[in-house]
Amino acid sequence: MYVLYQFLSLVQLLIIARVILSWVASPVSRNPVVQLIRQVTDPILEPIRSILPRTGMFDLSPMVALFAIYALQSIIAGTMSR
Repeated sequence: MYVLYQFLSLVQLLIIARVILSWVASPVSRNPVVQLIRQVTDPILEPIRSILPRTGMFDLSPMVALFAIYALQSIIAGTMSR
């Protein structure tokens, strides 16, 4: 369970990095780090984007994903403390 908890923490960091990069990096950036972060986070964010209604230029999918990961981590922490 500890490994899963840490993996989810890493995914959280990558999603936060993706949000920050969306403010500063070009959407067509060929930077390998930017591409890696997008490749890792797209499978998580794209399904959420397809469910959420359009909100103009604001993408709320990272916030929903972070909330879901936080909820999973809380469940995992609860089972680890037993």
